[in-house]
This record gives sequence, structure tokens and C-alpha cells, in this order.
Amino acid sequence: MNWMSRTLAISLTATLAACDNMANQPKLNPYELPYGSQAQWPATPPSHTIARDEPLRPLGPPPVTVALLERGQQRFNIYCAPCHGRFGDGNGMIVQRGFPLPPSYYSDALRNAPSQLFYDVITHGYGVMFSYADRVAPADRWAIVAYIRALQASADATVADVPPDKRSALR
Repeated sequence: MNWMSRTLAISLTATLAACDNMANQPKLNPYELPYGSQAQWPATPPSHTIARDEPLRPLGPPPVTVALLERGQQRFNIYCAPCHGRFGDGNGMIVQRGFPLPPSYYSDALRNAPSQLFYDVITHGYGVMFSYADRVAPADRWAIVAYIRALQASADATVADVPPDKRSALR
């Protein structure tokens, strides 16, 4: 029995030694700064927040520039052309492999549609098209919309619409 009482005494001592008062452990109380850090007053808000009294930026497309159209063409060729085709006719490589045919940008319904519709479809998806909100930044969505509008306008263009000094490049 001697060995049993010793084993019991050792295990009881180990158990009591393992129970520490958790209130004595190092911790931070709510709103307490870590040791050595400085408080910044007045407190600065996190980035990309809008103050309640600050007016919102106007939503909508930016002014169309050559740089915007070039960026839109680049993003269109990356994200849209696989399904919609490089010309926006709905005959992209994915469609040629059996995927459902997307609408042509040259249809009367899409020519008359507001630009916000294209932006919203890129953002939220529509039909079998999924959302590109996590892939295409909002500024790039507007660039794609501007490029789609340029594609639509170019469908009705004639040689007379080209400035005379640039016509030699067409041949």
C-alpha cells in the first residue's frame, strides 16, 4: 500500500500544480493597447470607408478616352471573348465547343439597352453567365462596357466615317 499512497500523493501534487489561477495569466482587456504601442488620436477610420456626411461619388461610366477603350479591349479579350467572341457576335471558342450561345451585342435589344445593364450583368451574371465581380474590378467593368459600345458603333461604320488621312491604313 505504500507504493499506492505515494502514487496517489504524486498525482495529486501534479494535478494541483497544473491548476493555475487563470486570472493571473497575461492577457489584454478590451480596448487595451498592446505593450509598447501608441494610441493614435483622433482615431483614423479604416481605409475605403465613407463618412456619413461625405457625399457619394457619382456612379456611372467614366468619360470615354482612347486609354479607356484600350483597357476595355484588353479586359474584353481576356474575360468576354471566350464566350462572346472577339467581335461580340456570340460565337466565341467556348460556344464552338458546345456551350450555350450568348446574345450578340449587335441585337436591337442590346444596342438600345442602357450601359448600366452591361455593368450589372458583368457584376451579377445573367442566365448561364456567372458573376465576374470578383475577377473584374469596377473600373475595368466600365472599360469593357465602353469597348462593347465601340464594337456596336463600329458595326454601322462606313469608309466615309474614317478621316481621309487614315483611310490608306484600311487597305
